[in-house]
Amino acid sequence: MDEREARFTRLYETYYRNVFGYVVLRVAPQAAEDVTGEVFTIAWRKIDEVPERALPWLLGVAKNLARRSHGAAGHERGLVDRLAGLTTDADRLAWDAADHVVARDQALAALRALSPKEAEAVTLTAWHGLEPADAARVAGCSRTAFTVRLHRGRRRLARALDASPDPGTEAPAPRPRVIQEKP
Repeated sequence: MDEREARFTRLYETYYRNVFGYVVLRVAPQAAEDVTGEVFTIAWRKIDEVPERALPWLLGVAKNLARRSHGAAGHERGLVDRLAGLTTDADRLAWDAADHVVARDQALAALRALSPKEAEAVTLTAWHGLEPADAARVAGCSRTAFTVRLHRGRRRLARALDASPDPGTEAPAPRPRVIQEKP
């Protein structure tokens, strides 16, 4: 394996899950693997141009491809709705998830209160762990504009979460899952 192949292999093994996680929230689930594969195809073709800090570059490529896929397929589903879709009704009834359902729903409602650009800023930094400068490159804006989006998004998110009712007052008691043991 030559140096270029080794670098690509490291990129793929290190960042595939990050890129897929980013893409799956932005395109139809059945298209996520194809778009992620296309990101790495482009990375292979441009391996000499991929910066040392590759994740922001990869997510920028993913954003462009997802936007194209999103527009072509006509999917209008937002980032927050895709996040909400990651939990099924079965998860909501499971004992181990019951304690988190109310907080999750409140967080998603708070995220829905943000503009799409603010939600993107918050998720790029909190979910994907990018620094503001790198996240700004992914978002396609200046660092200053991104920092303003992030600040406003965090402030609105905090206000929305503070305004949420006490989880104990509205949440039904969790119902444990009954597991029958076989003799």
